[in-house]
Amino acid sequence: MRVRFEAVSKRFGAHAALRAVDLDVQSGECLVLLGPSGCGKTTLLRLLAGLEAADAGRIWIGDREVGNLEPAARDVAMVFQNYALYPHFTVFENIAFPLRARGVSTSEIEGRVRAAAARVALEALLERHPAQLSGGQQQRVALARAIVRNPAVYLMDEPLSNLDAQLRLQTRTELKRLHQELGTTIVYVTHDQAEAMTLGTRIAIMQQGSIVQVGAPLDLYRSPDNTFVAQFLGSPPINLLPIDGLGAQGSSVRALPGSTQAGIRPEDVQVSVSRGGGSIEGVARVLEPMGSESLLTVELGATRVVARVAPDVRVEPGQQVWIRLPADRILHFDGEGRRIHDPVGIPSEAS
Repeated sequence: MRVRFEAVSKRFGAHAALRAVDLDVQSGECLVLLGPSGCGKTTLLRLLAGLEAADAGRIWIGDREVGNLEPAARDVAMVFQNYALYPHFTVFENIAFPLRARGVSTSEIEGRVRAAAARVALEALLERHPAQLSGGQQQRVALARAIVRNPAVYLMDEPLSNLDAQLRLQTRTELKRLHQELGTTIVYVTHDQAEAMTLGTRIAIMQQGSIVQVGAPLDLYRSPDNTFVAQFLGSPPINLLPIDGLGAQGSSVRALPGSTQAGIRPEDVQVSVSRGGGSIEGVARVLEPMGSESLLTVELGATRVVARVAPDVRVEPGQQVWIRLPADRILHFDGEGRRIHDPVGIPSEAS
Protein backbone atom coordinates (compact mmCIF):
# COMPACT_ATOMS: atom_id res chain seq x y z
CA MET A 1 0.00 0.00 0.00
CA ARG A 2 1.33 3.42 -0.96
CA VAL A 3 1.93 5.98 1.82
CA ARG A 4 2.23 9.73 1.28
CA PHE A 5 3.12 12.67 3.49
CA GLU A 6 2.26 16.07 2.06
CA ALA A 7 3.78 19.14 3.78
CA VAL A 8 3.41 17.53 7.21
CA SER A 9 4.48 19.65 10.19
CA LYS A 10 4.45 19.02 13.92
CA ARG A 11 5.49 21.13 16.90
CA PHE A 12 5.89 20.24 20.57
CA GLY A 13 5.72 23.61 22.28
CA ALA A 14 8.49 25.78 20.84
CA HIS A 15 10.23 22.79 19.23
CA ALA A 16 9.55 22.13 15.53
CA ALA A 17 9.72 18.34 15.34
CA LEU A 18 8.75 18.18 11.65
CA ARG A 19 8.99 20.93 9.04
CA ALA A 20 6.69 20.57 6.01
CA VAL A 21 7.79 17.01 5.25
CA ASP A 22 6.97 15.56 1.82
CA LEU A 23 7.56 11.84 1.34
CA ASP A 24 6.17 9.20 -1.01
CA VAL A 25 6.53 5.56 0.09
CA GLN A 26 5.88 3.16 -2.77
CA SER A 27 3.65 0.11 -2.32
CA GLY A 28 5.63 -2.95 -1.20
CA GLU A 29 8.91 -1.18 -0.42
CA CYS A 30 10.78 -0.97 2.86
CA LEU A 31 11.36 2.74 3.39
CA VAL A 32 13.83 3.44 6.19
CA LEU A 33 13.73 6.72 8.09
CA LEU A 34 17.33 7.28 9.17
CA GLY A 35 18.83 10.05 11.25
CA PRO A 36 20.26 11.03 14.63
CA SER A 37 18.22 11.16 17.81
CA GLY A 38 15.74 14.03 17.82
CA CYS A 39 15.60 14.45 14.02
CA GLY A 40 11.84 13.69 13.83
CA LYS A 41 11.82 10.15 12.44
CA THR A 42 9.80 8.57 15.28
CA THR A 43 7.42 11.52 15.29
CA LEU A 44 6.74 10.95 11.57
CA LEU A 45 6.04 7.27 12.27
CA ARG A 46 3.69 8.10 15.16
CA LEU A 47 1.76 10.52 12.95
CA LEU A 48 1.31 7.75 10.40
CA ALA A 49 0.13 5.37 13.13
CA GLY A 50 -2.33 7.93 14.51
CA LEU A 51 -0.59 8.14 17.89
CA GLU A 52 0.02 11.86 17.31
CA ALA A 53 -1.86 14.43 15.26
CA ALA A 54 -0.14 16.62 12.67
CA ASP A 55 -0.36 20.40 13.02
CA ALA A 56 -0.42 20.85 9.26
CA GLY A 57 -0.31 18.77 6.10
CA ARG A 58 -1.97 15.57 4.90
CA ILE A 59 -1.20 11.87 5.32
CA TRP A 60 -2.44 9.21 2.90
CA ILE A 61 -2.50 5.42 3.09
CA GLY A 62 -3.52 4.15 -0.31
CA ASP A 63 -6.33 6.39 -1.56
CA ARG A 64 -7.51 7.31 1.96
CA GLU A 65 -6.52 10.46 3.79
CA VAL A 66 -6.02 9.19 7.34
CA GLY A 67 -5.21 12.34 9.31
CA ASN A 68 -8.56 12.28 11.11
CA LEU A 69 -8.87 8.49 11.50
CA GLU A 70 -8.34 6.64 14.76
CA PRO A 71 -5.30 4.30 14.87
CA ALA A 72 -7.49 1.19 14.66
CA ALA A 73 -9.03 2.43 11.41
CA ARG A 74 -5.73 2.96 9.59
CA ASP A 75 -4.91 -0.70 8.87
CA VAL A 76 -1.34 -0.47 10.17
CA ALA A 77 0.59 -2.64 12.62
CA MET A 78 3.37 -1.20 14.74
CA VAL A 79 6.39 -2.96 16.26
CA PHE A 80 7.85 -0.92 19.11
CA GLN A 81 11.37 -0.69 20.50
CA ASN A 82 10.27 -2.25 23.81
CA TYR A 83 8.05 -4.94 22.17
CA ALA A 84 5.00 -3.99 24.38
CA LEU A 85 4.07 -7.60 25.22
CA TYR A 86 1.46 -8.48 27.85
CA PRO A 87 3.40 -10.29 30.62
CA HIS A 88 0.40 -12.31 31.90
CA PHE A 89 -0.46 -13.61 28.40
CA THR A 90 1.18 -16.61 26.76
CA VAL A 91 2.98 -16.17 23.45
CA PHE A 92 -0.13 -17.52 21.72
CA GLU A 93 -2.40 -15.01 23.45
CA ASN A 94 -0.02 -12.11 22.78
CA ILE A 95 -0.05 -12.92 19.07
CA ALA A 96 -3.82 -13.50 19.08
CA PHE A 97 -4.67 -10.27 20.93
CA PRO A 98 -5.25 -7.98 17.90
CA LEU A 99 -7.48 -10.63 16.30
CA ARG A 100 -9.59 -11.09 19.44
CA ALA A 101 -9.94 -7.31 19.71
CA ARG A 102 -11.47 -7.33 16.23
CA GLY A 103 -13.88 -10.15 16.95
CA VAL A 104 -12.22 -12.78 14.74
CA SER A 105 -13.61 -16.28 15.34
CA THR A 106 -11.73 -18.69 17.59
CA SER A 107 -11.19 -21.22 14.80
CA GLU A 108 -9.70 -18.58 12.49
CA ILE A 109 -7.51 -17.21 15.27
CA GLU A 110 -5.98 -20.64 15.86
CA GLY A 111 -4.85 -21.01 12.26
CA ARG A 112 -3.64 -17.45 11.81
CA VAL A 113 -1.65 -17.41 15.05
CA ARG A 114 0.11 -20.67 14.25
CA ALA A 115 0.89 -19.49 10.72
CA ALA A 116 2.35 -16.21 12.00
CA ALA A 117 4.36 -18.04 14.67
CA ALA A 118 5.77 -20.40 12.04
CA ARG A 119 7.05 -17.44 9.98
CA VAL A 120 9.27 -16.36 12.87
CA ALA A 121 10.12 -19.82 14.30
CA LEU A 122 7.99 -19.59 17.45
CA GLU A 123 5.88 -22.76 17.06
CA ALA A 124 7.52 -24.47 20.05
CA LEU A 125 7.15 -21.46 22.36
CA LEU A 126 3.42 -20.67 22.09
CA GLU A 127 2.60 -21.72 25.66
CA ARG A 128 5.40 -19.75 27.31
CA HIS A 129 5.10 -16.30 28.89
CA PRO A 130 7.30 -13.31 27.92
CA ALA A 131 9.40 -13.59 31.09
CA GLN A 132 10.47 -17.07 29.95
CA LEU A 133 11.81 -15.76 26.63
CA SER A 134 15.08 -14.21 25.55
CA GLY A 135 15.13 -10.69 24.13
CA GLY A 136 15.33 -12.03 20.59
CA GLN A 137 12.37 -14.36 21.18
CA GLN A 138 10.31 -11.51 22.62
CA GLN A 139 11.12 -9.44 19.56
CA ARG A 140 9.89 -12.26 17.32
CA VAL A 141 6.62 -12.40 19.30
CA ALA A 142 6.12 -8.70 18.61
CA LEU A 143 6.79 -9.34 14.91
CA ALA A 144 4.33 -12.26 14.83
CA ARG A 145 1.67 -10.10 16.51
CA ALA A 146 2.09 -7.58 13.71
CA ILE A 147 2.16 -10.23 10.97
CA VAL A 148 -1.02 -11.95 12.19
CA ARG A 149 -3.08 -8.85 11.39
CA ASN A 150 -2.02 -8.82 7.72
CA PRO A 151 -2.04 -5.00 7.70
CA ALA A 152 -1.65 -2.68 4.73
CA VAL A 153 1.50 -1.16 6.26
CA TYR A 154 4.00 -2.27 8.90
CA LEU A 155 5.50 0.43 11.10
CA MET A 156 8.72 -0.47 12.93
CA ASP A 157 10.30 1.85 15.50
CA GLU A 158 13.90 0.74 16.17
CA PRO A 159 12.81 -2.88 16.79
CA LEU A 160 16.38 -4.22 17.03
CA SER A 161 17.94 -1.64 19.34
CA ASN A 162 17.55 -3.73 22.52
CA LEU A 163 19.31 -6.79 21.07
CA ASP A 164 22.99 -7.63 21.38
CA ALA A 165 25.19 -7.29 18.29
CA GLN A 166 25.08 -10.93 17.16
CA LEU A 167 21.33 -11.28 17.67
CA ARG A 168 20.73 -7.93 15.96
CA LEU A 169 22.55 -9.19 12.87
CA GLN A 170 20.58 -12.46 12.86
CA THR A 171 17.23 -10.73 13.34
CA ARG A 172 18.06 -8.17 10.65
CA THR A 173 18.45 -11.05 8.21
CA GLU A 174 15.10 -12.48 9.33
CA LEU A 175 13.41 -9.11 8.79
CA LYS A 176 14.86 -8.91 5.28
CA ARG A 177 13.50 -12.38 4.51
CA LEU A 178 10.09 -11.52 5.95
CA HIS A 179 9.81 -8.41 3.80
CA GLN A 180 10.71 -10.41 0.70
CA GLU A 181 8.09 -13.04 1.55
CA LEU A 182 5.27 -10.71 2.65
CA GLY A 183 5.77 -8.00 0.03
CA THR A 184 3.98 -5.52 2.30
CA THR A 185 4.93 -1.86 2.71
CA ILE A 186 7.21 -1.23 5.68
CA VAL A 187 8.18 2.13 7.18
CA TYR A 188 11.16 1.46 9.41
CA VAL A 189 12.80 3.88 11.86
CA THR A 190 16.43 3.54 12.93
CA HIS A 191 19.54 5.54 13.78
CA ASP A 192 21.72 2.57 12.75
CA GLN A 193 23.07 3.09 9.23
CA ALA A 194 23.99 -0.61 8.85
CA GLU A 195 20.33 -1.54 9.44
CA ALA A 196 19.23 1.11 6.98
CA MET A 197 21.66 0.00 4.26
CA THR A 198 20.74 -3.67 4.72
CA LEU A 199 16.95 -3.44 5.03
CA GLY A 200 15.95 -0.39 3.03
CA THR A 201 14.64 -0.46 -0.49
CA ARG A 202 15.14 3.27 -0.13
CA ILE A 203 16.38 5.45 2.73
CA ALA A 204 15.05 8.86 3.74
CA ILE A 205 17.72 10.68 5.74
CA MET A 206 16.37 13.19 8.25
CA GLN A 207 17.97 16.15 9.96
CA GLN A 208 16.29 18.62 12.33
CA GLY A 209 12.74 17.77 11.28
CA SER A 210 13.35 17.73 7.53
CA ILE A 211 14.17 15.09 4.95
CA VAL A 212 17.50 16.01 3.37
CA GLN A 213 17.84 13.20 0.80
CA VAL A 214 15.93 10.09 -0.32
CA GLY A 215 17.31 7.30 -2.46
CA ALA A 216 18.48 3.72 -2.79
CA PRO A 217 21.13 2.82 -0.18
CA LEU A 218 24.09 2.60 -2.57
CA ASP A 219 23.02 5.76 -4.43
CA LEU A 220 23.08 7.72 -1.17
CA TYR A 221 26.41 6.20 -0.19
CA ARG A 222 28.09 6.93 -3.50
CA SER A 223 26.41 10.23 -4.35
CA PRO A 224 25.43 12.18 -1.21
CA ASP A 225 23.94 15.62 -1.71
CA ASN A 226 25.78 17.13 1.26
CA THR A 227 28.35 16.46 3.96
CA PHE A 228 25.66 15.47 6.49
CA VAL A 229 24.51 12.55 4.34
CA ALA A 230 28.10 11.71 3.36
CA GLN A 231 29.16 11.45 7.01
CA PHE A 232 26.04 9.73 8.31
CA LEU A 233 26.35 6.79 5.90
CA GLY A 234 29.49 4.72 6.20
CA SER A 235 31.53 3.23 9.04
CA PRO A 236 34.10 4.56 9.48
CA PRO A 237 32.66 7.78 8.02
CA ILE A 238 33.88 9.52 4.90
CA ASN A 239 37.12 11.51 5.14
CA LEU A 240 36.53 15.24 4.69
CA LEU A 241 39.74 17.05 3.83
CA PRO A 242 40.32 20.80 3.43
CA ILE A 243 41.27 21.59 -0.16
CA ASP A 244 43.84 24.18 0.98
CA GLY A 245 45.43 21.65 3.30
CA LEU A 246 45.84 19.15 0.49
CA GLY A 247 47.44 21.79 -1.68
CA ALA A 248 49.90 22.61 1.06
CA GLN A 249 50.90 18.94 1.12
CA GLY A 250 51.85 19.03 -2.56
CA SER A 251 48.83 17.14 -3.87
CA SER A 252 47.57 18.04 -7.32
CA VAL A 253 43.92 17.65 -6.23
CA ARG A 254 42.28 20.64 -7.88
CA ALA A 255 39.50 22.58 -6.20
CA LEU A 256 36.37 23.35 -8.16
CA PRO A 257 35.08 26.92 -7.93
CA GLY A 258 33.54 27.27 -4.49
CA SER A 259 34.93 23.94 -3.29
CA THR A 260 36.33 23.92 0.24
CA GLN A 261 36.38 20.20 1.10
CA ALA A 262 37.25 16.97 -0.65
CA GLY A 263 35.46 13.83 0.52
CA ILE A 264 36.76 10.31 0.01
CA ARG A 265 35.65 6.99 1.51
CA PRO A 266 38.22 5.03 3.55
CA GLU A 267 38.09 2.11 1.09
CA ASP A 268 39.15 4.45 -1.74
CA VAL A 269 42.26 5.83 -0.03
CA GLN A 270 45.36 4.08 -1.40
CA VAL A 271 48.29 3.69 1.00
CA SER A 272 51.91 2.87 0.21
CA VAL A 273 55.12 2.72 2.21
CA SER A 274 57.04 4.15 -0.75
CA ARG A 275 56.65 7.43 -2.61
CA GLY A 276 54.64 7.35 -5.83
CA GLY A 277 53.42 9.82 -8.42
CA GLY A 278 50.69 12.10 -7.14
CA SER A 279 51.00 10.78 -3.59
CA ILE A 280 50.76 12.81 -0.39
CA GLU A 281 53.28 12.26 2.38
CA GLY A 282 51.89 11.39 5.79
CA VAL A 283 52.64 9.67 9.09
CA ALA A 284 50.96 6.45 10.22
CA ARG A 285 49.39 6.87 13.64
CA VAL A 286 47.00 3.98 14.43
CA LEU A 287 46.52 0.54 12.82
CA GLU A 288 43.33 -1.27 13.88
CA PRO A 289 43.08 -4.93 12.78
CA MET A 290 39.44 -5.88 12.06
CA GLY A 291 39.89 -9.43 10.81
CA SER A 292 39.12 -9.24 7.10
CA GLU A 293 40.68 -5.76 6.89
CA SER A 294 42.50 -3.15 8.95
CA LEU A 295 41.85 0.55 9.48
CA LEU A 296 44.88 2.81 9.23
CA THR A 297 44.83 6.39 10.48
CA VAL A 298 47.32 8.62 8.67
CA GLU A 299 48.24 12.13 9.77
CA LEU A 300 48.63 14.75 7.03
CA GLY A 301 49.79 17.79 8.92
CA ALA A 302 46.73 18.98 10.85
CA THR A 303 44.44 16.57 8.96
CA ARG A 304 43.83 12.89 9.59
CA VAL A 305 42.72 10.34 7.01
CA VAL A 306 41.35 6.85 7.69
CA ALA A 307 42.04 4.16 5.08
CA ARG A 308 40.84 0.57 4.77
CA VAL A 309 43.88 -1.61 4.07
CA ALA A 310 44.56 -5.32 3.65
CA PRO A 311 44.81 -7.30 6.91
CA ASP A 312 48.45 -8.18 6.23
CA VAL A 313 49.59 -4.55 5.98
CA ARG A 314 52.20 -3.83 8.67
CA VAL A 315 53.14 -0.28 9.60
CA GLU A 316 54.38 1.12 12.89
CA PRO A 317 53.15 4.27 14.65
CA GLY A 318 55.24 7.20 13.42
CA GLN A 319 56.23 5.46 10.18
CA GLN A 320 56.29 7.56 7.01
CA VAL A 321 53.69 6.53 4.42
CA TRP A 322 52.19 7.98 1.25
CA ILE A 323 48.53 8.11 0.21
CA ARG A 324 46.82 8.63 -3.15
CA LEU A 325 43.30 9.91 -3.73
CA PRO A 326 41.86 8.51 -7.01
CA ALA A 327 40.24 11.28 -9.04
CA ASP A 328 37.05 9.37 -9.76
CA ARG A 329 36.45 8.73 -6.04
CA ILE A 330 36.72 12.31 -4.80
CA LEU A 331 33.57 14.23 -3.86
CA HIS A 332 33.66 18.03 -3.57
CA PHE A 333 31.62 20.17 -1.19
CA ASP A 334 31.18 23.93 -0.87
CA GLY A 335 31.36 26.08 2.25
CA GLU A 336 27.76 25.21 3.17
CA GLY A 337 28.45 21.50 2.92
CA ARG A 338 26.56 21.09 -0.38
CA ARG A 339 27.84 18.71 -3.03
CA ILE A 340 29.52 20.23 -6.10
CA HIS A 341 29.28 18.08 -9.21
CA ASP A 342 32.12 18.30 -11.74
CA PRO A 343 31.13 17.42 -15.31
CA VAL A 344 34.71 17.03 -16.56
CA GLY A 345 36.47 15.24 -13.71
CA ILE A 346 39.24 16.22 -11.38
CA PRO A 347 42.85 15.13 -11.89
CA SER A 348 44.43 13.94 -8.64
CA GLU A 349 47.79 12.66 -9.86
CA ALA A 350 50.85 14.70 -10.66
CA SER A 351 51.87 14.52 -14.28
